[in-house]
Amino acid sequence: MVIAPHPDDEVLGCGGVMARHVAAGDKVHVLVVTTGHADHFSAEEVGIVKNECRQAHALLGVAKTIHLDFPAPLLDTLPGCRLASAVREVIRQIRPTMIYFPFEDDLHSDHRAVFLATMVASRPLDDSAVAVLLNYETRSETDWAPPKNGSVFIPQKYVDIEAHLDIKLEAMQCYRSQLKEYPHPRSLHGLKALAEFRGSTVRMKAAEAFSVIRELAF
Repeated sequence: MVIAPHPDDEVLGCGGVMARHVAAGDKVHVLVVTTGHADHFSAEEVGIVKNECRQAHALLGVAKTIHLDFPAPLLDTLPGCRLASAVREVIRQIRPTMIYFPFEDDLHSDHRAVFLATMVASRPLDDSAVAVLLNYETRSETDWAPPKNGSVFIPQKYVDIEAHLDIKLEAMQCYRSQLKEYPHPRSLHGLKALAEFRGSTVRMKAAEAFSVIRELAF
């Protein structure tokens, strides 16, 4: 399961890995935590992004998309227990073996709130415990975050997405309202450049990198 604070974060962070999982026969579920609040986004803008999300997920072969519709960009105004409980309920329903979710010190406060809620929601309290927790990096959030008390995104797991980079980029093209022109990091060129950089670090042509939060071996 992939947890995205906003529609498009899932493609930015792990669109290639999502396609790889689907190609391997795995069921990929996406939990989109927020929708644009009326004070910041028009109803038309919200509708456009949700439609783009449907297109991107259909292209990637997502089995199910769940929208919690909490207000963006206002997650830091909500009680943490409310957000964690909502995420926990989805985990109990889906019972994923792996969760991909945002880095704890991303620049956007919504990302940080989702990180904490996921950590609370995925505590190994019962038989719905999630075996693998991985943080993905989000362009213009992870890379723009200032180092705080030495907390920076350090890749520990690299996944080869050479065969799936094109579909990741196609899925991002579905989010036309969110795409930027290069040299913005949320451009197609910016996404490809990061994939090639991460790949070249470990002698792959393209990779997505993750920080390992937990990995259980039963």
